[in-house]
Amino acid sequence: MTKRMLIMLGGVLLLIVLLGFGFFLHIRSLMAAAPKPGAQTVTSIVAEPQEWQLQLNSVGTLSAVRGVDLSSEIAGMVRTVAFKSGQDVKAGEVLVELNADADIAQLHALQASAELAAITLKRDQAQLAVQGVSQAQVDSDAADLRAKNAQVEQQAALVAKKVIRAPFAGRIGISGINPGQYINAGDKIVTLQEINPIHLDFYIPQSRLARLAVGQQVTLSTDTFPGQSFVGKLSAISPKVDDSTRNVQVEALIDNPQRKLLPGMFANTHVAVGQKLRFLTLPQTAITYNAYGSTVYVVEKSDKTVAGSNKVVRQVFVTTGETRGDQVAVLTGLSAGQEVVTSGQLKLKNGTPVVIDNTVQPTNAAAPTPQEH
Repeated sequence: MTKRMLIMLGGVLLLIVLLGFGFFLHIRSLMAAAPKPGAQTVTSIVAEPQEWQLQLNSVGTLSAVRGVDLSSEIAGMVRTVAFKSGQDVKAGEVLVELNADADIAQLHALQASAELAAITLKRDQAQLAVQGVSQAQVDSDAADLRAKNAQVEQQAALVAKKVIRAPFAGRIGISGINPGQYINAGDKIVTLQEINPIHLDFYIPQSRLARLAVGQQVTLSTDTFPGQSFVGKLSAISPKVDDSTRNVQVEALIDNPQRKLLPGMFANTHVAVGQKLRFLTLPQTAITYNAYGSTVYVVEKSDKTVAGSNKVVRQVFVTTGETRGDQVAVLTGLSAGQEVVTSGQLKLKNGTPVVIDNTVQPTNAAAPTPQEH
């Protein structure tokens, strides 16, 4: 029995070995027949140095250099409206006249009284010379003349207030006031805005404050006029940092000769700071940001052809700097002339063979414009 059991056990072991060997041969044949991974298709760009003007970017609000809602100091009925809505006016130009007939008549009466007081004073002065009147009478006449002249000036000022003039040159807004309408003191008549040049107010983080200086060039763009830029200069920096946001308010004066920019608009703001520098630049899509650092894939030639390609990639760490539009400055890790992958990095690792197809490239504009209108 023992011998027979040993023979049976040996046969089972032999059968297991034969089955295992057969399975091994089958797996090896399947692996040999499996398609080998091909080269990965990516886009690339050659890193080249570019002249770069560093900029501080923000979003600002436009406001008039001078703007006011005009109103009357006194009540009255509107006699004449001398402007049209949206009209440009000069400083001192008449805008509205109120009915002043009664006030003008009162002015004439006071002027007559003042003239009589002047005649009386002149006559009494002549009488004083021959001792016909006392000095006290002459002094009383002089005081009366001054009082009546003051009344004339007061009434003349009241009449002048019935004519409302533009305090400065600018553009009139839209008004619904009409002749014959009665207005009270303080009622809004129309808005007047001086918009050439125009102010731009925006905020910059305190960490960038050292880069700002009055006189620096400011460029703005707005979605109202896509593709068009407006240029001005930094005119003022607030002496106080907002303690809740840690931002500082900055004001610029923007040329607006065609008066396209209007108060209340928002604008994308760019302040040129420092001198122009040269940086290696890449599209931002070329950078892979990780917790352990930023990397790019550099394309290199291989000594042998792998999967039909003689190019492979190598992952390298880089240090990035400022961004500008679609571009990012690379401070360390790359040299000019190196070819860098700009899209398709997710399927890559060190040594992966690649095929370059730059038919469709990621955007790489320093000042990108909207793709849709």
